[in-house]
Amino acid sequence: MKIGILGLGLIGGSLGFDLRSQGHDVLGVSRQESTCQKAIALGNVDQASVELSLLADTEVVFICTPIGLIVPQVQQLIAHLSPGTVVTDVGSVKAPIVQALSPLWEHFIGGHPMAGTTDSGIEAAQRNLFFARPYVLTPVDTTPRVAITVVEEIVRSLGAIIYHCHPEQHDRAVSWISHLPVMVSGSLIAACISETDPDVLQLAQNFASSGFRDTSRVGGGNPELGVMMAQYNRQALLGSLQQYRHKLDELIHLIEQENWALLENKLRSNQQARPNFVD
Repeated sequence: MKIGILGLGLIGGSLGFDLRSQGHDVLGVSRQESTCQKAIALGNVDQASVELSLLADTEVVFICTPIGLIVPQVQQLIAHLSPGTVVTDVGSVKAPIVQALSPLWEHFIGGHPMAGTTDSGIEAAQRNLFFARPYVLTPVDTTPRVAITVVEEIVRSLGAIIYHCHPEQHDRAVSWISHLPVMVSGSLIAACISETDPDVLQLAQNFASSGFRDTSRVGGGNPELGVMMAQYNRQALLGSLQQYRHKLDELIHLIEQENWALLENKLRSNQQARPNFVD
């Protein structure tokens, strides 16, 4: 199968690795000629170009650009595609993208692989990045069955775990487990560096170990991605942040009141709930 990838960063490059290993002919497009050359040299793609016309003969195109570029890039891309080409994206927000692109391109289906790292760029691409990870598809009533089937088969070949849901459900769910953690983790870093005693701050930096590493990881990631999460999933994220603030206020109140028994109950409840989210 001839598969196009528009956007050769971590996700696009990782897709290229896996799809090429299965024998697909992978064509990549990037805004930078240097990225195109790197992608060819690294083996992410068979061909690469800064021109969208390279993707004219593809059967499927994965849009792997930053969230804010997905809709305008597809608007430009479709002038080069045949009507039967299946187009899917990998954006971490789905409702505004699906609402904009479904009327524009019949064979569009929203997607979101729940995989990645804090690194970005073609050099960060990894083989088997999607293996055993959730991959969400968000078809709507007008999405042709053939488009769903084509993308499902490719995603399944990556070893990913397929989930289907409505775009709005997706956005509310990821606001809890993806977008909220970025903001909370970022706030943790910001709070730590607000320490006014330079000696204490230096000690904190020296002492930081696995606990801080785990809880600060996503907050120290790509700022552009964090802003786009907030911009394009604003309403759901605000709801999650407000509920988080409420829960944090509850803990503050218990500590102020020295209500250690109830605090322990809250923490025990959290301990019991965590395995429902992660293994």
